[in-house]
Amino acid sequence: MPDRDTPGAFWVRFGPTSQSWVDPSRPDFLAFEYVQHIAMVMDHTVLSAPDETRLRVVHIGGAGMSLPRWVAWRRPGTAQIVCEPDKELTAEVRRKIPLPSRSGIKVRDVDGRAGLAAMPEQWADVVIVDAFDGATVPGELATEEALDELRRIVRGSAVVAFNVTDRAPFAWSKRLAGGVAARWRNVLIGMEPVVAKGKRFGNLLLIGSDTRPDVAGIERESARLTVGYRWMSGRESRSWPGGATPMRDDAAEASPGPLGRGW
Repeated sequence: MPDRDTPGAFWVRFGPTSQSWVDPSRPDFLAFEYVQHIAMVMDHTVLSAPDETRLRVVHIGGAGMSLPRWVAWRRPGTAQIVCEPDKELTAEVRRKIPLPSRSGIKVRDVDGRAGLAAMPEQWADVVIVDAFDGATVPGELATEEALDELRRIVRGSAVVAFNVTDRAPFAWSKRLAGGVAARWRNVLIGMEPVVAKGKRFGNLLLIGSDTRPDVAGIERESARLTVGYRWMSGRESRSWPGGATPMRDDAAEASPGPLGRGW
């Protein structure tokens, strides 16, 4: 849908849920706070590598592809693969807000699990899992088998980032966080303070990496944003799951959805 206040910009919406906001003339502008924070985490991890290092980024979930566009602007020459199973959505995005030429972004019309299974071992420097079925995260993207696939395709100091939605006491997210903590040396968890306090439903970012991220830098920059996050790292983030058992494919459950308005 066109944004009436910004000529040339578009919203991508599924029912009442806004999935993306894109202004193709301003790939540096990220409207959603969780997207700003994913970009910020990348800046303080893999994007701190020398510019001559060609990075490989995988996006599970595409929608309007605001973050792939940002990566192409921020780090030209980056190889990016977007797994987006909604062919009609991708066709509409290409028609109304086409990707820039020679962007390095390749869109595959497959779901996340099929896309991961097709990728070679130790290929990716970043994997961003930001896929929703309506207002919920598909359970098959948060299982032990899915995490094993992610572990298989990343290389070196790669970063894996999940954007999910949940509410206190975060039973679903803690199961995912437990699986991430079992496979990556460092875990970083971020969310709005009001979400952390259980006052409302909202986004959580779960970050896994083998190389320790610049936590102090992430916290400083996050505090400068309009909506800053509360971050957990080290022992706090590893203990946050509280022994929650990760899901398996044969018992996968989607994340909780929002209850009513105001979330």
